[in-house]
Amino acid sequence: MTKENAEHLEAIKDIRQMMKKSTRFLSLSGLSGVFAGIYALAGAVVAYLYLNSLYHTWVRGGESALNRNDIYLNFILIASVVLALSISTAYFFSNRKAKREGHHLFDHAALRVLINLAIPLLAGGVFCMALLYHGTIVYIAPAMLLFYGLALVNASKYTYDDIRYFGICEIVLGLINVFNLGNGLLYWAFGFGVLHIVYGATMWYKYERKG
Repeated sequence: MTKENAEHLEAIKDIRQMMKKSTRFLSLSGLSGVFAGIYALAGAVVAYLYLNSLYHTWVRGGESALNRNDIYLNFILIASVVLALSISTAYFFSNRKAKREGHHLFDHAALRVLINLAIPLLAGGVFCMALLYHGTIVYIAPAMLLFYGLALVNASKYTYDDIRYFGICEIVLGLINVFNLGNGLLYWAFGFGVLHIVYGATMWYKYERKG
């Protein structure tokens, strides 16, 4: 290969890299995934302890003290805290990564990722609220895993390809959970906790460690 051809190939490689950066959201930090997983595991522990306390109340004959609406609100509160912490942490680490790489966090590619994430997530949120309304709470955990996985796959074309495989894992886990409804909290903890930590650590090692 001549020197001129080598220079042309290098120029083409640079152009392709620039096009990829301009069309894909690459500021997503792996550390945000790790922390999201930690928050999810902590939330699962709190939910488990709360369920355990409810069970002991029921065993002692305190059924009258168990208000269904209060129970649902407490679970929604736990999930909301986990979500708020995860979003805040994702913003912090991703914004730090964007600044370090010299570009803005909320660019056109980021907007496309958010839109493609939001559509399945909003649909899943409404669906889970409907399940809660009808009292079929055993389906909420697998539904959350399925819709979250679909959202990740849907948004993956505008960011790292690794997100697609992460989303597929969430979908598979949700489908398995549908056939084992009695362990919804365990599947939820594994999907939103363990898988997030594994994915985040992998992303950090592949794309951020050298930085």
